[in-house]
Amino acid sequence: MDTSHKTPIVLIHGLWMTPTSWNTWAERFRAAGHEVIVPGWPGIDDRSVDDIRSNPDALKGIGIRDIVDHYDAIIRALPEKPIIMGHSFGGLFTQMLADRGLGAAYVAVTPGQPAGITTLPLSTLWTGTPILSNPFGKNGAKKLSKAHFHFTFGNDLSRAASDELWQEFAVPSYNRVFFEGVGAAFNEKGGVSHVEFGRADRAPLLVITGEKDHVVPPAIGRAIVKKYTSTGSPAVVEYREFPGRTHRIVSQDGWEEVADFALDWATSHAHSA
Repeated sequence: MDTSHKTPIVLIHGLWMTPTSWNTWAERFRAAGHEVIVPGWPGIDDRSVDDIRSNPDALKGIGIRDIVDHYDAIIRALPEKPIIMGHSFGGLFTQMLADRGLGAAYVAVTPGQPAGITTLPLSTLWTGTPILSNPFGKNGAKKLSKAHFHFTFGNDLSRAASDELWQEFAVPSYNRVFFEGVGAAFNEKGGVSHVEFGRADRAPLLVITGEKDHVVPPAIGRAIVKKYTSTGSPAVVEYREFPGRTHRIVSQDGWEEVADFALDWATSHAHSA
């Protein structure tokens, strides 16, 4: 047995972000000897933030299944099952890819909830207000304001520091993804983000939340884990909450602690492909 082999890792970014939001973890995992693949959502791919802001049309009308199928094709083309980690909506997609049996282990970082999880704190609803307030824009791609970025991603920072990060990272939303995600919360069996919570053959899943996250407060993470574990499935599902962390957990000061915990957990739990 080759004990020096390192399982590859696929990182999935969230809404309003591009693959560059994972630069911290990706570089750390590569330094640890892992191949790290960080694809963009369809329409984002490897485009720059400025290009996406100037030309957001490719983001319009793209839904949850389109994005999950996009990652499905990328992962199936790999020579072995990777560790899959996703942030925010990427954490929801990670759970959906887990339902398809595509990974050796999964880490859902401040994840969106699958269909049937109705826990929606007020701060979570507020993060979606710019999109959900206009149902006629369901297939649009709405720009994220600096003020809303400060609430969702930069709530541990001054407004000036948050604005600098907005300039570097923020791109328009995929409105359909948000509408589908919220709608599925109340439609467990038929929602587009449906997963089989009781699946017995799912590789281990870790759910991570941050204490000060406005988008995915710990209540959502705990509700997700409770839904999985209440089924009686033998599949491993574990939870970890990090104090003082916001939704920008993958790059917030001290991100190394979270990244190292996620990597150690995933590599120790990964099943052989």
